[in-house]
Amino acid sequence: MELKIGTRGSRLALAQTRWVARRLEAARPGLVCREAVIRTTGDKILDKPLAEIGSKGLFVAQIEEALLEGKIDLAVHSMKDLPAQPTPGLCFCRTLPRADRRDVLVLRQGLSQLPRRPRLATGSARRARQLAGLWPGCEVVGIRGNLDTRLAKLDDGQADGLILAAAGLARLGLEGRISRYLTEEELLPAPAQGALAVQLRRKDEELLALLDSLSEEDTHREVLAERAFLAGVGGGCHLPAGASAHIQGDTLTLSALLGRAEGGPLCRLTLTGPARDPEALGRQAACRLLARLAKED
Repeated sequence: MELKIGTRGSRLALAQTRWVARRLEAARPGLVCREAVIRTTGDKILDKPLAEIGSKGLFVAQIEEALLEGKIDLAVHSMKDLPAQPTPGLCFCRTLPRADRRDVLVLRQGLSQLPRRPRLATGSARRARQLAGLWPGCEVVGIRGNLDTRLAKLDDGQADGLILAAAGLARLGLEGRISRYLTEEELLPAPAQGALAVQLRRKDEELLALLDSLSEEDTHREVLAERAFLAGVGGGCHLPAGASAHIQGDTLTLSALLGRAEGGPLCRLTLTGPARDPEALGRQAACRLLARLAKED
């Protein structure tokens, strides 16, 4: 049996796809997974900030189209890149083991520490809006491109430091570039950061069962809470929104953060609830933060 897996063509996307492929092949002897590289809108438009391009799912639309047309059998995405609402006819398997969800600081080569008023690069509104509180007086500069491109721009002098997801660096064996891990109290991650989303046609029940057998229950519930929060605030991947859920025993704790796209204060809260109903907690967090923002008017 052969499966064709759709993926973006960056080194990180291919590494993520191969990580999933190895687990599928180990779980089903005789299965062969092959990659199909697909260029997405987000890969083609590199001269504008993501938030200005104006559509959700910039890194997934063309891949989903290939899946619906039967050109590929499944697709691997970074879950944090996905719109909050699912695409009709498609579904995701339960969440596979998750990598480190934290953000990190990467210093420009040659620097041992940040200057007093650093220039910090990020392509994320969520990160940019939290950096001012972490490094008062910093200048936030926009940056685009895949992980290797961003690192090259950093080392070329476009910034003193770069904020990235720890997971991406780890998946490429670049942990040595990490200068500092940022705690969730310092910089709350994006909903589902560090998690991969494996997408397939809803009708492919046998393949879905195979993928589900590779999942982790607590990880899946944590991601459900975070994604429910994102859906509740009507967000795509460019809204300044963060969320991180942790399960301990039967209790789920969700920290969430939200701001307006046009600027202004960020609102943050932490809620606890039963782990058996993660989506309810995510929706509750969304309602409370939307209400807080409304009071700021």
